[in-house]
Amino acid sequence: MPLTEPHDDNLPQEEQVVAVPVAGEEEVPGDLAPPAEPPEPEPSLPEPVRQRIVSLTAAVLPGLPADEVPVPLRRVAKFAPNRRARLGAPVIAAQLAADPLFRQRVTARVLADAGDLGAAVVEGRAPAAADPVEVAALAYLARPRGWRELIEASGAAVRAEADTAVVAELVRQAEQRAGRAEHDRAVARVEADKLRDELARTREELGQLREEARQLTRTLRETQARERRAAELLATERGRATRTAADADAELRRARARLAEAEAAAGVARASAKEARSVDDARLWLLLETIGQAAVGLRRELALDPVDKLPADFVADAFADSSAATPVGAAARARDTDDPARLDQLLALPRAHLVVDGYNVTKRGFGEMSLEQQRKRLISGLGGIAAQTGDEVTVVFDGAERMHGLPPTPRGVRVLFSRKGETADELIRRLVRAEPPGRPVVVVSSDREVADGVRRHGAYPLGADSLLRRLSRS
Repeated sequence: MPLTEPHDDNLPQEEQVVAVPVAGEEEVPGDLAPPAEPPEPEPSLPEPVRQRIVSLTAAVLPGLPADEVPVPLRRVAKFAPNRRARLGAPVIAAQLAADPLFRQRVTARVLADAGDLGAAVVEGRAPAAADPVEVAALAYLARPRGWRELIEASGAAVRAEADTAVVAELVRQAEQRAGRAEHDRAVARVEADKLRDELARTREELGQLREEARQLTRTLRETQARERRAAELLATERGRATRTAADADAELRRARARLAEAEAAAGVARASAKEARSVDDARLWLLLETIGQAAVGLRRELALDPVDKLPADFVADAFADSSAATPVGAAARARDTDDPARLDQLLALPRAHLVVDGYNVTKRGFGEMSLEQQRKRLISGLGGIAAQTGDEVTVVFDGAERMHGLPPTPRGVRVLFSRKGETADELIRRLVRAEPPGRPVVVVSSDREVADGVRRHGAYPLGADSLLRRLSRS
């Protein structure tokens, strides 16, 4: 395809004088030059050749002096190298075809860069190993003798390469299709084998299903027969149940009649019991009055003076350095029982004495506090119990000497500290032994040895949790 403009044979006389001479031609003075021949049309260029011509021109364009660059190409010459050949291709092609002088200037630089290949093209020959596209592009620019034949030969070579590439691509595609077809056939064979296996399995499963269906049919018939027999039995049992229900209703009516008779007899018995209890109450009142008068006579006979101290006070007096009483908090682990109701029952007995193993209780209930806070909390709670019940309360702590800085002891609460060389457990056992036989003494401690020791002396041992629960209610 032509670049754009006609051949340069119609150049003015003065421009042809400065043109680059073509190899094999001699320069002829202007006055002896033969008459100008009509210009030949531009040859048809393959697309790769045209692109290579534009690329060569774009590469040398910035190296030309500014006055040698045509006006339409001056802006293109300022483009970046990768944009110059791409965006300026139409303008460059048109200028090469229309401006022989510009083409000659470009050719001079291109041939200088081409080296031996450029010299061979100027001589009108194309090396066998040369790129046909490059040879055609140089021939178009230099235009030596036979340059059209070089372009046509290069075009034929380019087309032959294109055809070869097309044929190779077609062969490659055919090979790919053949490979895919072979693969598809292999896959089809595998799938056919799978389908045959699946068909065999399906037939086998169908046989099994048919056998199962026959078995289910037999089972269904047997089940229906059993249902008919069960329905007959159910009807029979319903008749029996109806008769049994009628008998039960009759028996219920008889039982209600007997119950009414029993209730009437119970009413009579309650009335008799109430009358008998009234007689027993009168007898008991008379007996208690007799015992009371006998106790008063016995006290008068023995001439007993009123006492200000209790047995535990005599034990406490034995500790000169522990004579003062102070309140402390308690918590422990119960051994016999942790039921606070049991503690309430025992404290409800007349003249009961509550003895508490102090630290055994406090370390169980609120061991995260300091010892002073434990003692204070326990003694305060015991003061509430003493106020509610009116019982005697003694709390015992381990300590070789009396603690100082303790708050006042609540009324009814005695606080003892064991002396040096004696433990609180031993002091508790001494307190229990000092009590008279028959007086209810309740000892709160989680120590099994303490519980076993006081039980032998007639005391009631309880676990620390019973007291802690009793204190939590106060």
